[in-house]
Amino acid sequence: MDAPPTPPTPPTPPTRRRLLDQVREACRVRHFSRRTEEAYAGWIRRFIAWGGMRHPATLNETDVAAFLSSLAIDRHVSASTQNQALNALLFLYKTVLDRPLPPFPGVVRARTPARLPVVLTRDEVRRVLSALTGTPYLVAALLYGAGLRLNECLDLRVKDLDIGRRELTIRRGKGAKDRRTMLPSRLVAPLEAHLAAVRRQHDADLSRGLGRVVLPDALRRKYPNAERAWTWQFVFPAARICHDPQYGPPTRFHLHESAIQRAVTEAVRRAGLTKRAGCHTLRHSFATHLLEDGYDIRTVQELLGHADVSTTMIYTHVLNRGGRGVRSPADSL
Repeated sequence: MDAPPTPPTPPTPPTRRRLLDQVREACRVRHFSRRTEEAYAGWIRRFIAWGGMRHPATLNETDVAAFLSSLAIDRHVSASTQNQALNALLFLYKTVLDRPLPPFPGVVRARTPARLPVVLTRDEVRRVLSALTGTPYLVAALLYGAGLRLNECLDLRVKDLDIGRRELTIRRGKGAKDRRTMLPSRLVAPLEAHLAAVRRQHDADLSRGLGRVVLPDALRRKYPNAERAWTWQFVFPAARICHDPQYGPPTRFHLHESAIQRAVTEAVRRAGLTKRAGCHTLRHSFATHLLEDGYDIRTVQELLGHADVSTTMIYTHVLNRGGRGVRSPADSL
């Protein structure tokens, strides 16, 4: 007598992934920046906590509107912060949950006020830089001397420096755009000494079987040896090896932004400035001082990496002395 047929094995139910893991995967598929991914995940986490730890699929547009209102009314966040939270939740419902939010009942974007940038005088920049030493000095000097954003500076790799041409190449800057800007001549010697020390550190890492660096996109598979190559190393590497599983094997990432931010804030305090200045203030000062020196605004736009010249035009409002450079009649009394 034949044996009864073996019943078919039931299919294995798909593993339910955590919502935040789905959000991070959706960001990486779309090649969002690391900071955007962290910001979106952070706002979605806050929204879940605000909703009593309920899954966002059980909430609706009314709850989203109430959450955004609580940010403005209870927490007094700025308009740009409120809009960032809105962008994160719109991305969550449209891309991850596949349930786009309808425009009703009032999920609107807060109006961001137009503010003038804080700009330092040349003497104030000199005093701030004089209060810095070592790597923080080099980074701050590049922010002012080349008009870089902080993350653009820390993302620099050895291959992006062309010392012979006095040129820097910014890869995947804001908006994933590349651009070139100048390398100040007075920073060549300090940078060469700094790179020599970084090279010695890299050689020591290689001797210990390390020396890897994070590569963008799929370059690690395309060029298997590039992650250990000197040219791909960060100009400003971190002091410790990174063991984050997101990056695979142990690697040396670049210096954390907070280390430079704290150093610049302390330098501003020691310089005795009353202005609320930080790392980005050095970039504002770079643009303003170039315009004061008579350089064309289109040239300044390209050096800053602005997509629209109207963004660069804001620096024309802080030129010279007083409002629009007009001489006060009180000075002629």
